[in-house]
Amino acid sequence: MPAHVAESDSTPDPTTGATDPLAHERAHLAASRAALRGMREDVQALDIRDVTANWVNAAVLQSQIDDRIKALADLAHTPLFFGRLDYLHAVGGELAEGAEGERFYIGRRHVHDAAGDPMVIDWRAPVSQPYYQASRKNPQDVGLRRRFGYTAGELTAYEDEHLTDPAEAEHTSRLLQAEIERPRVGPMRDIVATIQPEQDEIVRSGLGGTVCVQGGPGTGKTAVGLHRVAYLLYAHRERLARTGTLVIGPNRSFLHYIEQVLPALGELEVKQATVDDLVRTGVEVRGEDEAATAVVKGDARMAEVLRRAIRSHVTAPAEPVVVVRGSRRWRVPAHEVQEMVDELLARDMRYGAAHEALPQRIAHAVLVRMEEAGEAPDDRVQNAVARNPAVKAAVKAVWPAVDPAKLVLRLLSDAEFLAANAEGLLDEDEQKRLLWAKPARGVKSAKWSAADAVLIDEAGDLIARTHSLGHVVLDEAQDLSPMQYRAVGRRCSTGSATVLGDLAQGTTPWSTESWSEALFHLGKAEAVVEELTAGFRVPREVIAYASRLLPVISPGLAAVESVRESPGSLVVREVASAEGLDPADPSDAPAGPDALNAAVVAACEESLLQEGSIGLIAADARIPALGAALTAAGHACLSPGEETTAASRLTLVPASLAKGLEYDYVVLDEPAAVVDGEPDERTGLRRLYVALTRAVSGLTVLHAAPLPEALARR
Repeated sequence: MPAHVAESDSTPDPTTGATDPLAHERAHLAASRAALRGMREDVQALDIRDVTANWVNAAVLQSQIDDRIKALADLAHTPLFFGRLDYLHAVGGELAEGAEGERFYIGRRHVHDAAGDPMVIDWRAPVSQPYYQASRKNPQDVGLRRRFGYTAGELTAYEDEHLTDPAEAEHTSRLLQAEIERPRVGPMRDIVATIQPEQDEIVRSGLGGTVCVQGGPGTGKTAVGLHRVAYLLYAHRERLARTGTLVIGPNRSFLHYIEQVLPALGELEVKQATVDDLVRTGVEVRGEDEAATAVVKGDARMAEVLRRAIRSHVTAPAEPVVVVRGSRRWRVPAHEVQEMVDELLARDMRYGAAHEALPQRIAHAVLVRMEEAGEAPDDRVQNAVARNPAVKAAVKAVWPAVDPAKLVLRLLSDAEFLAANAEGLLDEDEQKRLLWAKPARGVKSAKWSAADAVLIDEAGDLIARTHSLGHVVLDEAQDLSPMQYRAVGRRCSTGSATVLGDLAQGTTPWSTESWSEALFHLGKAEAVVEELTAGFRVPREVIAYASRLLPVISPGLAAVESVRESPGSLVVREVASAEGLDPADPSDAPAGPDALNAAVVAACEESLLQEGSIGLIAADARIPALGAALTAAGHACLSPGEETTAASRLTLVPASLAKGLEYDYVVLDEPAAVVDGEPDERTGLRRLYVALTRAVSGLTVLHAAPLPEALARR
């Protein structure tokens, strides 16, 4: 059996013989904290004046020092180490950050003493991997794995597994289970102490390959993606420092929710953005498309429409190019210029690169004639010829510069131009959906939509190559359109990606139905698809209830098998509706609290008696009425992504923003209204599936209208 040791326990440490093993471990924790303070003080004591007199270098160095000081902060409620490995044989220092021996403390960061000897080994080091992967069947030379339990940052317990002792029975770690089930208060936290073997394999997969993780609610796919970034930065720090990393989330609320995970692991330089942030191309997004229009704009065929539209600007030369230098005139015939144009088109270069190359080609042809005439021109002469007014005029006529926003503006405004470039790609109805009813007068006055910005970004890449990063994490990827996938793919065209999502949670009209299709549009068709089916967040009773929707919303997708046993975690309660009101119709909600509103407020108050965060999720149209009811009852509400405070632990969440968030207790208002708030039933049921799976400890479903058939079915 595992050993659980409390403060008063005097059981000898099985590996050291110490009569108070907990005191021994606490002493190591105190020494490690002192060592971390010493590391921080050493950095703070650095005097950059001794290193450089150049103010630019000094500023850069000071910034690096400041970041290092932040990374070495000792967070009071974040344990320096969470586990210990005792190997059967000595391990070399090359695997353990310089430490040699049999015993290693595993933590979120590397900590060494004044002599430079490691006291805590980074969880990403090779010697730490058996902490996540070792088992009785494959102990990986580990004799003992010790897990530590903490309360408010204080080490209060430990638990041992003797992996090579046949007398010790297989067991489930109670400390591990307790850590998984610890209430979720505040932003998302790291899972570094609870990473499971199948998750660890994904986390430690190499930088060279793209990985796609299909994971249902609560399987930890977001955390796996973030920890993979942390691991890659550890294993390939110099390379990624040059090329950069980026985490892409669905919205600002989601990014705010996850923003503390990487800093807690010591990684401060990873940028975060939404897809809309990526494609900010100098135009202001002020408009919104109808769903059918947005679907066409997001279709991959639009990439070819844009390519044709850009290339349509290339025209045949009408006359020869005549360059005058001194008393000589050098003539390049029109047919020769056409050959240059044809060669550049055949190479399928970026439009802008070819625009820059054409004057050099013409200048080279002039230099050949100069040499044939006995002159000896050099590169400076060629560059001068390329800048000659006659050459510049010829290039402007044959291969003019193209502005991406103006190009898209013309496509959406000029029916003939669109038809010419969409022939054989888009039918007449699709073209009509694209055309603005009232064409804008210019780029600045146009009411651009988010989908338009993606088109402009695509056009911009056809003209000039988009900078590629070393690694990109794309979360909630199932909701992207093919054109959005292309926009993300451009940002990692020479790097790799971690793609995270759940096909069952696709709630946009253009959401993907298969990962193979999505990865093709991303430009990573060779990516490995991994599936996580073990759930660690949502209670078993709750996920089983939500999974009733899977045969309808995503046939063939495996249901999540939760490891969390929480009897009584699901309450489904029907509420008598107010007379004359249809609670399934959000617009029919009264100004004051009706029976359903009152029941929702009561359920929130009941949940607030429990420890942890509370999320009230409702159809977007129901939010104002519920907000008013809660205010009338004296309850302050947070917005999605806001941190819980002493004043409020209750967040009012529109169903459209619930994806990716989690709360200890969720009250779900009127499932039928959530479904009816979407353009079609399938999308509505997927939105409901998301809302049903945000709870960590308990879910209360309140309804006055009949439940959707799939949920009502037993």
